[in-house]
Amino acid sequence: MQILGILAFIIALLLSVMVHEFGHFVTARTFGMRVSEFFLGFGKKIWSTTRGETEFGLKAIPAGGYCRIDGMTPTDVMAPGEQSRAFYKASSAKKLIVLGAGSFLHFVLGFILLLGLFMGVGTTQVTSTIAKIAPCLPAAIGNGECTSTSPVSPAKIAGLQAGDRIVSINGQPIKKWEDGVVIIRASAGKELLFGIDRGPKNLQSVVSNGKADVEIPVTPQARVIDGKTVGFVGIINQFATVRSDPVTALKYSATTTRKFISASLTSLAGLPSKIPQLWSQTVGGKPRDPQGLVGVVGVARVSGQAVGSGSLSGSERLATFMMIIASLNIFVGVFNLLPILPLDGGHMAVAIADEVRALFARIRGRSRPAAINVAVLTPITMVVFVLLAGLTLLLLVADIVNPVNLNL
Repeated sequence: MQILGILAFIIALLLSVMVHEFGHFVTARTFGMRVSEFFLGFGKKIWSTTRGETEFGLKAIPAGGYCRIDGMTPTDVMAPGEQSRAFYKASSAKKLIVLGAGSFLHFVLGFILLLGLFMGVGTTQVTSTIAKIAPCLPAAIGNGECTSTSPVSPAKIAGLQAGDRIVSINGQPIKKWEDGVVIIRASAGKELLFGIDRGPKNLQSVVSNGKADVEIPVTPQARVIDGKTVGFVGIINQFATVRSDPVTALKYSATTTRKFISASLTSLAGLPSKIPQLWSQTVGGKPRDPQGLVGVVGVARVSGQAVGSGSLSGSERLATFMMIIASLNIFVGVFNLLPILPLDGGHMAVAIADEVRALFARIRGRSRPAAINVAVLTPITMVVFVLLAGLTLLLLVADIVNPVNLNL
């Protein structure tokens, strides 16, 4: 199963690359730019076909892909009669759209994966169905042992039962159990009216219909947690795989996407400080930090662990895999927008700089200056490329000799 997970990750990664390059391809073609090649992989060409003016194909090393837009710099040679279709001659707005389209589709793909996860696969959540009734109020939170002096739990006093589903509290519908927890914790010493769906267990009800069969008064007892008094009832709720309705799934997907973007920005900001730690973990053999830097090989291994885990159900394995791929796409989308060459964000920064120069020229009553030739910035690009290649190599070695283990 782990091999299956790794293969699934490789396929998902290649599809993500295709989606990224397709973003560049379709926007470049829309603006009339000439796209001469669209390849998946690098190295020796193993297959290709030409459609229109573009050659599509596969190359031997499945480590990415590229979309060749002709005329990226003024020094590029264009076919006779095609000079006006060069990328560098397009307006800055069109350049920004083409360059940002790859990252944009990464975000879209991540969002769609999350939407499919929440709506189709479902996520493991605490439900409002009671799994167990605590017989007493333990001496301390987290200590479930009862003694002869332990007070009886409010849930047992009220007559709540395992299998009861709490559908409302004080008439307020409970669709998510965290909403119920908020009410209970804020109601220490105050009587609450629990609407209970007991389904077939209640002689007055034939089927479980999500409506209250009976209303039971429960008074949460006061407990102190971290210096704050909260209400405590004494129930342990069931976990279940829950599929969200479309509106809720859209909300969850948007919120999770925003969290992934924020986490990606935080990770990138802290990247320099984590490199020494990664070096010591690679050379010194210290345990890898699951929250630290992980390369493609490491993510593939983690995906294999998730898919092959015997402690997770089939839906949980699929959900974990989809979450990994969604977060990876969003991270790659953010990473590609960094304003450094040779990344897309670096080219976007050059296009923005062109517009700033043009603005100052207009203010001074001068003609628009020539576009910045990215080829002039090749030394900077090479330095960044070498640094990124070095980090990639270090991550590759670390993921092989001292891999991250999630203990799934």
